[in-house]
Amino acid sequence: MSQLVLVRHGQSQWNLEGRFTGWWDVDLTVKGVEEAREAGRTMKAAGLDFDTCFTSMQSRAIRTLHLALHEMDRLWLPVTKHWRLNERHYGGLTGLNKQEMRDKVGDEQVHIWRRSFDVPPPEMEQDSPYEMSGDRRYEGVTVPRTESLKLTIERVLPYYEDVIMPELKSGKRVLISAHGNSLRALVKHLSGISDEDITGLEIPTGKPIVYDLDDTFQSGQRAYVGEA
Repeated sequence: MSQLVLVRHGQSQWNLEGRFTGWWDVDLTVKGVEEAREAGRTMKAAGLDFDTCFTSMQSRAIRTLHLALHEMDRLWLPVTKHWRLNERHYGGLTGLNKQEMRDKVGDEQVHIWRRSFDVPPPEMEQDSPYEMSGDRRYEGVTVPRTESLKLTIERVLPYYEDVIMPELKSGKRVLISAHGNSLRALVKHLSGISDEDITGLEIPTGKPIVYDLDDTFQSGQRAYVGEA
């Protein structure tokens, strides 16, 4: 069997503040740094090792990966960064406080924006201070105006199948450090979770998930590292 490990970045500053983050580049909190380091210690204690790593273009995921690899004495491993592993784009909600939005439009509407499978938030305005189209790292990329989980899956899965799966098929052990929704896209695919059930799945920060993949490299047993 091939082995794939997924880890969501440690707590970010906007996680702590309860704000919609999406593609905006927010750093880790002190707690997030420790979660990332603990993820590395956990993987090392479990005897895990890797041949190559993937992450997004966002600092919180990149830094989580580096901190975890440092704890594993594996900072020298090759790392590929790609925007297709970025967090879901929260459109016009980016930067807004979740509780304040609940107070403004109601719990049900916020729940739909956050948890529905195919209903995206309102699009981001062109003059938003959180507009990322001019960011150098996305040169040549059509930055989304908003995304549902369904749209996030539609950009994550082709990258997994075209770039990451061939590495697994060649026998490499792969670590991916990414985000709640880009990882939910992968977990949905690998675990065969339905459109309805995936809306209730939460990926915890800094807690590695290990997949022992079957011969198709498309499904397998999922477990949190360190748990039986």
